[in-house]
Amino acid sequence: MKQFLGSETTSTYEKAHVVILPIPYEATTTYRKGCENGPGAILTASDQLECYDEELGIETCFQTPIYTHEYIADTRVNPHLTPEEMLDVTTATVKRLIRDGKWVVALGGEHAITTGVVRAYRESIPETFTVVQIDAHGDMRHEYENSIHNHACVMRRVLELGLPTLPVAIRAICKEEAELIKAKNIPVIWAREIHCNPHWMAEAISKITTRKIFITIDLDGIDPSIIPGVGTPEPGGLDWYQTLAFLRLLCRHFEVIGCDIMELAPIKDSVVSEFTAAKLVYKLIGYWHTGKQK
Repeated sequence: MKQFLGSETTSTYEKAHVVILPIPYEATTTYRKGCENGPGAILTASDQLECYDEELGIETCFQTPIYTHEYIADTRVNPHLTPEEMLDVTTATVKRLIRDGKWVVALGGEHAITTGVVRAYRESIPETFTVVQIDAHGDMRHEYENSIHNHACVMRRVLELGLPTLPVAIRAICKEEAELIKAKNIPVIWAREIHCNPHWMAEAISKITTRKIFITIDLDGIDPSIIPGVGTPEPGGLDWYQTLAFLRLLCRHFEVIGCDIMELAPIKDSVVSEFTAAKLVYKLIGYWHTGKQK
């Protein structure tokens, strides 16, 4: 199995501060398939990353050792894995990593996985935290295609855990979601507002009322001109430097307890999407490390 950044920079589990958790689960994607291949593609692409971060001025992987966990909930091996089974093994695995003091970066796979990851933190941490969601879609339907664990329902399940959310870069919702946003007064940062408001990051930060946050990134939240390899691309997303600036700001102002990056669906004969996703993972680890130091 590939290691994040390759074997020469891999830490032992005992010494690692960060654990990369690949979860190649796919069962409910509704447009372009292939996100079960996302974690492996990110790990492979990460071999080509430079260890030195020119923005932060550090070799991140030597400042905060990184360990790559074995795959869990792998539908390439077990295509009949149910959503409930996936969520149970995800929750149990992440809870163990939290108990061991690891900072978890979960790699999907479809966005439904996030329910299990966030549930693990909810059951492990007594303090309420906000789930910051970078995404093109609301993902707040009660159910979709006869499943409450469809990838289009993940943030509805997160809300049911009693956690506040901050959806960012949203630009595609259904009527049911629009009504829920209004009824619950969910502070959505709409993509169309981002592109005409130079102060959107400060306004987003001001809407977070908890000290701790969890970050979930559906890669279609970023504009498909940058990451085209997603299941349901929507034009008008965040650009690369907007994404990085926002993530660094979050890590500077809040305690980021963990994160996930979901929905990479590799494109044949192109490595742009997986390399960009791998770099995003590494940048986020660097921002978390420098934010924690402060």
